[in-house]
Amino acid sequence: MILEEFDNNKHAIINPDMLHKSPIEDFPEVTISCFSKVLYDKVVACFETEVMKELHSATGIQPLYRVKYKGKKFALFQSYVGEPSCVGMYEDVIALGSKKLILLGNCGVLDKNIQDCGIIIPTRAIRDEGTSYHYAPADDYIDVNKKYIPEFIEVLNQHGYPYVTGTTWTTDACYRETKDKVNRRREQGAICVEMECAGMQALCDFRNTDFFQFFYAGDNLDHSSWDPRSISGSSRIDEKTKIMFLAFELGLKIVKNTN
Repeated sequence: MILEEFDNNKHAIINPDMLHKSPIEDFPEVTISCFSKVLYDKVVACFETEVMKELHSATGIQPLYRVKYKGKKFALFQSYVGEPSCVGMYEDVIALGSKKLILLGNCGVLDKNIQDCGIIIPTRAIRDEGTSYHYAPADDYIDVNKKYIPEFIEVLNQHGYPYVTGTTWTTDACYRETKDKVNRRREQGAICVEMECAGMQALCDFRNTDFFQFFYAGDNLDHSSWDPRSISGSSRIDEKTKIMFLAFELGLKIVKNTN
């Protein structure tokens, strides 16, 4: 299989440092990102922002911000949906100086008992995608969130948020989540499905950077028919905004422990 042709050589023909000659001075210790533009714009509006860099791609320009939360500096940018684009963008951000990433986003649930907008902490990902196989040897699973789960649980307990932990299913094809595949992934232990986690963990392992991802539950696939619930970006936006600030609270703990 082509997916078994993992090459550990870190010097590819095109490397991020060819496009970004040097890291940004005083790059914050922790970077925070999300996918939803509605959510991202609402959170950005809460800060005085400083543009550290503009991230260029064929689909447009994304600013990489420096912001301050409770006296500590953080990097902040919007990730692209879909693993190849998400991984490629963060490759650039790593080259610019990012050392630790906290990423949050929506996911579909495979267990109807997980409440809409409920917090999910993945502990491993099913690699039903392609990008991770360029950053890690072939396997069905990859362990995720190897650091910071205890710190994040402290944050959730302090702010009164229930949560679940478990396996996530990372797929490249959101329109190919058939009933048989959903049942198969549930048998493998998956409680939710999304499109980035496995590849992002593989990238960060490969580049030796810290990675933590959590989800807020969206649509329900554990139903006789698809239930979109709060999958819309504008649905329950105030609640989602509060959830995103949990990432900053985790960031504060990470910065404190680092210093």
